[in-house]
Parts: sequence; structure tokens; C-alpha cells
Amino acid sequence: MKDILYAPWRDEYIAGEKIEGCVFCHISKHDDAKLHILHKDAYCFIVMNKYPYTPGHFMIIPHLHTDKLEALESETWLHMAALAQKCVRLLKEGFGAHGVNIGMNLGQAGGAGIAEHIHMHLVPRFNRDTNFITSIADTRVYSTDFEKIYKKIKDLMPKYL
Repeated sequence: MKDILYAPWRDEYIAGEKIEGCVFCHISKHDDAKLHILHKDAYCFIVMNKYPYTPGHFMIIPHLHTDKLEALESETWLHMAALAQKCVRLLKEGFGAHGVNIGMNLGQAGGAGIAEHIHMHLVPRFNRDTNFITSIADTRVYSTDFEKIYKKIKDLMPKYL
């Protein structure tokens, strides 16, 4: 007998609105709350990762549509780095993370899921947040409600940025 994992929240992904073109450019141009935007400024925006590695996983993304880090103006890159520094503090002090992974997968060969628009991941980590299911079954368990996490981090943003 096969085990069955039910994931009813994925129904929105399958049946929901399809975005034409670059999903990050779409988010950049809209302020719709259902896009889970945490912050926007002149250089970039911060948005929750819709399919997070751990609870609280979000991304810093430049408004400029490019797949080349080397094409970013230094001012934009430095601004992203400054935001990342503030967001690490937010994740540790405000969200209770024990550590944070920061990373960018550049290009499809570099592992980017959305290779056409660069983005920086901030992944909060917690002591003992990995378990057998990740290594044995190549499956992740998201232990809390996504919307609650979004609201909590969104509420923390003004204090840390």
C-alpha cells in the first residue's frame, strides 16, 4: 500500500492565476497583498518565498530584470547587501532564528529556479530543523501556517529596516 501525502494548499498553484512573463517583474509592479510582499523601495523588494525551505524564507530581489549579477549597478548591489544585513538581524532577534543561510543561485546551471531574474535568498535556520524526512524522502515539512509567518515578518519589517 502506498502512503499518500495530502497538500490541499497546492491547489492554488495548480488552478490559480497564471502570471505571464517574469514572476518577479510582476511582483515588482504590483502591491497586491496576496503576493506576500514584505518591503519595497526604489532599488528592490522583499517577498516571501512561496515554496520555502524553512518557515520565514524570503528573498531580496532587484526591480531591474536581469540574470546577471555583474549587470547590477553597484548602488543596487550595496543596497541589497545592506537590506540583507538588516534582515538577518530581523530573523535572529525578531523571528528567533538560530542562524541564517544567505544565497544566490545564478543561472539555470547554478540551480536557479527562476533563472531570468536574480534574487537573494534568506533562509532562517533553527537548531534541529532538519530530520530524516528531508534526507530519506526528499520531502520538506513546513511546520507552521505560511500566512501567520508572513504577517509576523511583515509586522517586524518597519522595526528592522
